[in-house]
Amino acid sequence: MPQTNPLLTFTDKGIYCPKAGVYIDPWKPVEKALITHGHADHARRGHKSYLCSESAAPVIRVRLGPKIKLETIPYHNQININGVSFSFHPAGHIIGSAQIRVAWKDQIWVASGDYKTENDGISETFEPVPCSHFITESTFGLPVYRWQPQTVVFDEINKWWRHNQSQGKVSLITAYSLGKAQRILANIDNGIGRVFTHGAVEALNEVIRAQGFNLPETTLVDKEVKRSDLEGGLVIAPPAAIGTSWVKKLNPYSHGIASGWMTLRGARRRMAADRGFVLSDHADWEGLQQAIEATGAENIYVTHGYKSQFSNWLKEQGYHASTVETMYEGEQETPEESSTNSGEGV
Repeated sequence: MPQTNPLLTFTDKGIYCPKAGVYIDPWKPVEKALITHGHADHARRGHKSYLCSESAAPVIRVRLGPKIKLETIPYHNQININGVSFSFHPAGHIIGSAQIRVAWKDQIWVASGDYKTENDGISETFEPVPCSHFITESTFGLPVYRWQPQTVVFDEINKWWRHNQSQGKVSLITAYSLGKAQRILANIDNGIGRVFTHGAVEALNEVIRAQGFNLPETTLVDKEVKRSDLEGGLVIAPPAAIGTSWVKKLNPYSHGIASGWMTLRGARRRMAADRGFVLSDHADWEGLQQAIEATGAENIYVTHGYKSQFSNWLKEQGYHASTVETMYEGEQETPEESSTNSGEGV
């Protein structure tokens, strides 16, 4: 059963460790914030100091500003804060994403942030972390959400691109600027044609390339790029680009969306797309189960997503499960992004 004096508690500011005086992914300003990854619903402005994984730091600095007080820690290394041990472990969600292990005496907790269990070929691969208390998302915590291997999805994207190319159209695929965009870029068949990017995507590509990650060559769609340059190419842009004057330059184009929500009948129509590709940076129904089982935890705390449904299912399986109210967003069906702060959640 959950302990009466838990090592982690859930407050109106975020996940809190009273013994160490630190928060994990807090959504209100605090003294010390441990950050799982760079998406804006987890890495927010206003904290006095930050701690994150080494590979998450460059993007967080760009998004929150170079003046923030930010320390980094390699995966698996331990740091001691007032007798409590903390370590960061790969979550597989995006580059630099981490699960945070918190241990003191006989209590071991893991705050998983956002995660996926499939190796996407660019992010550090998810690693199960043994614990007795596991805090999990449930963005896609229903049986309907079952992902195909990403090789199948990228075959579909490549065929769509080739078809559009034969029709003289630009292929426009929308995906979050941080995480999904780089995953697409790293896995598509770049031999088909040129790849172009929206400014929000390219700005993050530059940061990630500077870290040493090998991303294929891309061309920024700016005023110098002509429509004739774009013909037959693939353009990667954030969802917020749709409906702006920027996208008019691409006509005629075919619009595809890469999102876990493409599982749902009608989602593509609501989002005014020609094609939908089921590709998410969150665990599917089976991935959530596998991750939880691999931890060996008996006590499960379910955050954003289908938390009530997933928590009830876990209880039926014999877990001590409960829901937790947070301000994390997960993958949104109709995300709102700005050109300078895109990438939240998918």
